[in-house]
Amino acid sequence: MALDKQRIVTEAVALLDAEGLDGVTTRKLAARLGVQSPTLYWHIPNKAALVTAIAEAILEQQFPEPAPPAPQEPWPDWLIGLAERLRRALLAHPDGARIIAASQLSLKMAAISELAMSTLVGRGIPLRQARLIVLTVLRFTVGYVLEEQAGRPDADALDGFDMAAYATAYPTVMAGVTEYFQAGHSVDDLFRDCLEQIIHGPAARSGASPTKPGP
Repeated sequence: MALDKQRIVTEAVALLDAEGLDGVTTRKLAARLGVQSPTLYWHIPNKAALVTAIAEAILEQQFPEPAPPAPQEPWPDWLIGLAERLRRALLAHPDGARIIAASQLSLKMAAISELAMSTLVGRGIPLRQARLIVLTVLRFTVGYVLEEQAGRPDADALDGFDMAAYATAYPTVMAGVTEYFQAGHSVDDLFRDCLEQIIHGPAARSGASPTKPGP
C-alpha cells in the first residue's frame, strides 16, 4: 500500500490509542508502517505537524461539518452542546486533550471557534464578549478533559495521606463535593453545570433570577 499522509495519520491515531501521546514517536510510527523514519518527513515535516494532524483527525470524528444552531435554538444551549461534543472527541482517545493543547494551527479548532464566535455575534453578542465567551468555554473544556485523562492518584501518591485531616482542614470543599455527588450527579453533569455557570453566570441554577443572554 502506498504511503501517504492519510495513512500515516490513521496509523498515528492507532498508535496513540495503543500507547498514549508519549508513545507516539516517529521511530515507532515508522516501524508500524514498515518504513524508515526519514520517509515520514516527505509527508509530515516534524513531530509538531504530526501532533496537529492527529488533532485534526480526532476532531473530525465529532465535527465533520460543524453546523450553526437552528433559528429558534437558544445560543447558550447550542454552545453547551458544542462543548459536550468537543469533550466526547477528546475522551475518545488517550491523551486527546493533550493532543489538542499541543497542536499548532489546527484548522479544525479554528473552524469551531469561527463558527461559535460568528454565531454569537449573529445573535447580537458584541464581538469582544463573543470571543471571551467562546475562548473560555473551549479552554475550560480542554482543561476539564486534561484533568479527567490524568486519572486518579495511584496508591503510592495516597500512601500516608490523611483524608480525615484533609476533611477537617477543608470542610466546605468536602461538603460541596459530597453534596453534589450524593445527589446522584456524575462527572458529565458536573461538566455541564460548570458550563452553565460560565455562560449564564453565578446565578445559574442558584434559585436567583438571572438575566440570561438573549436567544
